Amino acid sequence: MAVEYTIISIGALSHNPLWGEAAAVRTSHATTTLVEAGKRLILVDPSLPASALAARFNERTGKQPADVTDVFLTTLRPVHRRGLEAFDRAQVWTHQYELDSYHAHLHSLLDSSIRLGGEDRRAVEEDLRLLERIKPAPEKFDEQVGLYPLAGASVGSAGLMLTPVTETIIIAGDAAPTAGHVQVARVWDGCVDTEAAMESLKDLLEVADIVVPGHDNIMLVRRQW
Repeated sequence: MAVEYTIISIGALSHNPLWGEAAAVRTSHATTTLVEAGKRLILVDPSLPASALAARFNERTGKQPADVTDVFLTTLRPVHRRGLEAFDRAQVWTHQYELDSYHAHLHSLLDSSIRLGGEDRRAVEEDLRLLERIKPAPEKFDEQVGLYPLAGASVGSAGLMLTPVTETIIIAGDAAPTAGHVQVARVWDGCVDTEAAMESLKDLLEVADIVVPGHDNIMLVRRQW
C-alpha cells in the first residue's frame, strides 16, 4: 500500500510578520497531518485542543483517535502538542536531539522553579512526566516514511519525508512556517539558530516536490531549472 497523507487541520501563526503583524493577534496552532503507511497511522503535530482535534480527526478521516498508532512531534514546543492527550493509545516520537535538548531545558527550569515554587514548578514537573512517554524517532517508520532532520527552528526540529512513487513530500514543521515564508526564503522569527534554519529551508526545497508547512496549507515547490 502506498503512503498517503491527509491534512487534519491547517495551522496559523499568532502573528505573521509578512502581513505586517508585530504582536499576537490570534491563537497559534500548528498544521496537523495524518500519514497512513501500511498498518501505521502517524499523526503529526496534534495542535488543536484535544476535544476539538478529536472531532476534526473524525470529520477528516472517518476514524477515531484510538486508531492512531503513532504521534510524531516535529518539535516539543507546546503549541505542537496541545491535543496530545486525545491520542493516549499512540506511541509518541520526536527527534533524539529535540528530546535531549528539551529534557536539559526542563531540568534547568526545575532548578530555578524549586526556589520559586508554585505553578512554575508544577508545570515543569508535568512536562518532565510527559517526556517519559516520548521516544526518539527511528530513522524510518516505514519504507516510504522517514525522519527528516531540519535543525534551526529548535535544536532538534525535524520533519517526515514521504516518498511515494511519483513525488517527495516533506512535512516540515517550523522549518517552513507558511507558504509565504518559503516563497520569500524567510525562516520563522523564533528560531534558535537562524543560520541553521536557513540551511534546512534550502535543503528541503532541493528535495521536496510538496511541502506541508508548520502553520499553513500544503504548497508545491516550483524550481527554476
